[in-house]
Amino acid sequence: MRAPGKIVLGTRGSDLARAQTALVERALQIQFSRFESEVRIITTRGDEKNEKSEEPLDRRAGRKGLFTSEIERALLAGEIDVAVHSAKDLPSHATAGLEIIAALPRAPFEDVLVSKNAAAFTSLPEGATVATGSVRRQHQLRWRRADLNVRDLRGNVPTRLRKLAAEDWEGIILARAGLERLGHDCSDGELAFEGQSFGASVLPVDEFLPAGGQGIVALQARSDDEETRDIIRELNHSETLLCLRAEREFLRLLQGDCGTPVAVLAGCDGATLRMHAQLFEEGRAEPRTAELQREATPPERVAAELLALINGR
Repeated sequence: MRAPGKIVLGTRGSDLARAQTALVERALQIQFSRFESEVRIITTRGDEKNEKSEEPLDRRAGRKGLFTSEIERALLAGEIDVAVHSAKDLPSHATAGLEIIAALPRAPFEDVLVSKNAAAFTSLPEGATVATGSVRRQHQLRWRRADLNVRDLRGNVPTRLRKLAAEDWEGIILARAGLERLGHDCSDGELAFEGQSFGASVLPVDEFLPAGGQGIVALQARSDDEETRDIIRELNHSETLLCLRAEREFLRLLQGDCGTPVAVLAGCDGATLRMHAQLFEEGRAEPRTAELQREATPPERVAAELLALINGR
């Protein structure tokens, strides 16, 4: 049970997770100045694997909850009142007893090529090495530039930037939202980090479609905690949550535990919902794609129609 006048937020301990939780704290302070917030840092299995294991991280980490399950367990146990997640880390199937109540306004959802030589993606030298930890991005890179040497990459954003500086790589791919929430503005084409200057080129969305939920901070509460749910709803950005519902439903219907690299993006314009998806298959470089525009509610119906379209039904 939540202590009167206090809300305990649970999150991972990375710089990005802390920055996102600070956004939630500020929103709470603006909306409910009478509430005190406490942040509880929870180490997840994904964090431990990133730090300790030499083995590659499971490609289905997000879908299997490696970065979220310990936080969800703490929420179910009443150790925290609200879980703060990067929405793309959440498994597509909801956890029993928990519900995504709100989403903060979506940050820029594009991917960014961070490079040593300020090169645009199309200007990368033939055979250049580009690293990313995302199987989706790896397929997108090979689809658009079959000549590239695509390498695996793990760690948080600062760790990945340090690896770029240390390795004989031309560039790495990172989410724009994560960079900007850590204070790295990519709009001028440059990124400064620990005394070194990198190029930062925003990748075209029609080719590098983002992961479902990318750029969204999702707030999760217990289904039976009506008081906390009512509080958190006041922080909700309705259009962002609508888009998140559509993207998560598409992934759920696709059966999110499969290893298929997939990208999906929803955008809301008043009463209209636009959705785009890419689905990569083994042995085929070019993805299956689909897009549609429909009445926004219910978003789950739009997601189901998009999946039928991409499957050719």
